[in-house]
Amino acid sequence: MKKMKIILLASCLVWVFAGCSNPTRKNSTDVADSINSTRDSGEKVQPNSTMEISEADAKFAVEAASGGMAEVELGKLAQTKATNAQVKDFGAMMVKDHAKANAEMKDLADSKKIVLPNSLSNEDQKLKTRLASKSGADFDKAYVDAMVDDHKKDIKAFEEARHKVKYPEMQAFIDKTLPVLKMHLQAVQKIHTQVK
Repeated sequence: MKKMKIILLASCLVWVFAGCSNPTRKNSTDVADSINSTRDSGEKVQPNSTMEISEADAKFAVEAASGGMAEVELGKLAQTKATNAQVKDFGAMMVKDHAKANAEMKDLADSKKIVLPNSLSNEDQKLKTRLASKSGADFDKAYVDAMVDDHKKDIKAFEEARHKVKYPEMQAFIDKTLPVLKMHLQAVQKIHTQVK
């Protein structure tokens, strides 16, 4: 019996360590999407339900929260690594504006029982690692390039989601946040012409 317990314990430890070192493990965004999909209400949104949620709203919330976290993390990186003052200032704006939007999204998601990711997606973590390996003008250019691409994608995602989400509160969040994203894109495009 004692031998069986030791074998069982050893098996559990191998399983735990294998899971921790698995580079293909699900990222936080996938986990949130998976949990939310089990509580999808289909086409019938029940605003007062504590168990069912709108799939379109949950998917958008996860995507927006994940992107917002990345903007904050990358903005902090820009504040410490950028050499161009405009790039540093833009990074500070990303931290301030996206931290505010992230807090609003968290409150909204909590009220709708939507699970959000709690860490950067694998893709965003790779971008952060790639940017962190750069310095000087190389960092400035890479960060600004990433921000131009990212804000174009974000604006498109918000505009598409505006016609899909079902909760009025989510529509209001999009309506409030979309002009800020467009302003960010204009600002970073202006910087982009100077850091080529």
